[in-house]
Parts: sequence; structure tokens; C-alpha cells
Amino acid sequence: MDRTFWQAGHRPTLISAFLYFDLSFMVWYLLGPLQVPIAAALQLSAQQRGFVVATPILAGALLRPLMGLLVDRIGAKRAGLLGQVVVVAALFGAWALDVSSLAGLLSLGALLGVAGASFAAALPLASRWYPPRHQGTAMGIAGAGNSGTVLAALFAPALAAAYGWQNVFGLACLPLLLALLVYAFCAREAPSAPPPKRVADYLAVLRERDAWCFMFFYAMTFGGFSGFASALPGYFHDQFGFDAKTAGLYTAACVFAGSAMRPLGGMLADRLGGTRSLSGVYLACALLIGAAAQNAGGPAWALWLFVAAMLCLGAGNGAVFQLVPLRFGRELGVMTGLVGMAGGIGGFALAAGLGVVKQASGGYGPGLWLFAVLSLLAWLGLAGVQRQWRNDWAAAAARV
Repeated sequence: MDRTFWQAGHRPTLISAFLYFDLSFMVWYLLGPLQVPIAAALQLSAQQRGFVVATPILAGALLRPLMGLLVDRIGAKRAGLLGQVVVVAALFGAWALDVSSLAGLLSLGALLGVAGASFAAALPLASRWYPPRHQGTAMGIAGAGNSGTVLAALFAPALAAAYGWQNVFGLACLPLLLALLVYAFCAREAPSAPPPKRVADYLAVLRERDAWCFMFFYAMTFGGFSGFASALPGYFHDQFGFDAKTAGLYTAACVFAGSAMRPLGGMLADRLGGTRSLSGVYLACALLIGAAAQNAGGPAWALWLFVAAMLCLGAGNGAVFQLVPLRFGRELGVMTGLVGMAGGIGGFALAAGLGVVKQASGGYGPGLWLFAVLSLLAWLGLAGVQRQWRNDWAAAAARV
């Protein structure tokens, strides 16, 4: 990493943003690794189970633009504090009320969407401290908070087995409160934060073709990461007969790969260019997920394919957000929300869609094939705008 990076920004804010994002993602994803014991206790079908784990993803997607608006109105730090308080209250309420019904879980999932919306506060809070040539690295480090999914996959099934899955909601409040204190005392707003704009100004970016391109590209990378992170515990359970703990361990390996690769993906995009990095990501994902759709080989082969695919998707997440500030620096708050919303919708469609496909066909193959085809379409779409973006942004102090 370039030594000037740490001198260019505010390290306590970057660390606070990472911690806030990390633990928010942990609870946003919490229902995913708990799906096996929950489904057994409530006798849920594969389709119902898919919607339980996908509801927080959709809620987070829809709330991200609102969080982006709030960031530009009251500041990223205050918006993040508000979001953390809501999430802690939701988890504590679910634990205290002993939620044990499908309707209650769906309601909790909707409230946990606020944790998914943390994306729209944590990334601007960190990135506004850094110049364009360090945007990919800063966004990658802050965005590596999606490693919280690893914590949930590793510990939630074991805690559920020891104390009951409902008590996991109460236990999750403890690290969240610690992160809230660190964030409150260490994070600072960047002096270069743009002034608030009208809602009409934010919506105006939707008239830009590039905004829709970024939304589609992120729907594939982050949507793939979050969708697979939520669906893989059920996949390993159904496909290979794993118990909840073993399925969680296999899933943890996959999501760790994607999470660890996000900051590296941002740094790689700073060096090679975001469009070049993304091209490789989409092509590799099409091949890897297509191979997984064959359902050939045992669990070790499936694990290798999904680890490799999640590595690529993590790199793609970092690459997209190396590019977004270069094109929409003045509208970064709302673009972070819109692009994040698209990523969440992609994750919801993948997680819920795999459950529907499993229910209808008895297997995951058709759903995986569809994702592989969409990855190939993203590769072709990026090839269509790559040259124009490089020419239009030639003056940017970063590689496109």
C-alpha cells in the first residue's frame, strides 16, 4: 500500500467506519446462517426459508437511498449513529419478545435492513477524507466491513446450538453496542463534505446512463456476494446433508474470501483500472458459477468453486467503488445509496430466487446457470462502455 495513503486521510474515522460496517453486516446477514435451525423449528419450506434470509437484503436495498439522502442532510456520522441505535433496538426487541413465527422473523428482517443501509453512511464517511487516487483503497478498506458476514457464519450456528437461535439476537447486541461507542467517539466528518442538495438534484442522476450502468454492475458483484452469502448455508445443507454448524463453516470460508478480497480489489483497481478489473471479474464468475451449476463432484469441489467465485465478486465490489467517486464525486452520497440499493436488490433476487428454484425444480442448477449468464451479459455490457469512460475521465487522477 502507498505510504502516502495513511497521511492523506483520517485513520480513526476509517477504522470506525470499518468497524461500524463490519458489525452492521454481521447482523444484516444473521438470519442466513440461522436458517437451518429456524427452518427446522418452524417447519419452513425451501421457498419460505429463502424469503426469510432474503428479506433483510431487500429491506437494506430499499433503505440505502434514504440513508444516502440522510447522509447528505445531517452528515454521515449522525446518520450512522441513528442507524446503529435502530438496529440494536430491533435485535433487543426480538430477543425480549421471543420472536418465533414466520411473520415475526420477516418483520425482524425488515428492521435489520437498516443495518444493510449502513453501507450508504460508512463509505462516504471514510472516502471523503481521501483524494481521487486513493479512493479505491479507502472505499475498499471501509467496504471490507462486509467481513461481518464471516463472523455471523462462524459463530451464529454454534451459539444457536448452545443457547437457542432466539438468544443469538440478544447476544448480538453486545458487540453492536461496543461498535456504537467507538464510532461515536472516534469518527469525524470530513471537512470536504459537500453541502446538502434538493431531492430533485439527487433524482437527477437517474437521467444519467452511467448511473444505471453502475447499478447493474454492482447488482451483479455485491448482489452475487450477499445473495450467495445468505443462500449457501441452505445450499450446503440441502446438497450435501451438512448440519447447520458444518454448513456455516463452509459458508464462512466462501464469504471470508469475498470480504478479504474487497480492499484488495480496490487497490488493484487503483493500479490497473476499475474497468479492466471488472472485466476479469465478470468473465471468471460466468465460468465458475457455470461450473458449479453442473452439480458435479463432491463438497470439496463445490467449496473451491464458490470460494473462487466469491474472491472475484469481492474484487468486483472494490472495483465498482473505485469508479463511482470518479464519475459522481459531487453526488457520492446519493450514488452510494442508489448503487448500494441495486446491489441489495440483486442479492435479494439471488437468495430468494435460488429458494424458489429449489422448491420448483428440486435443485439449484437452473438458478446458478441464470447467474452465470447474467455475469456474461455484464462482461459484454462493460466492454461497451469501457472505451468511452476512459476517454471521458482522462483528466481524473486515477486509473479508469
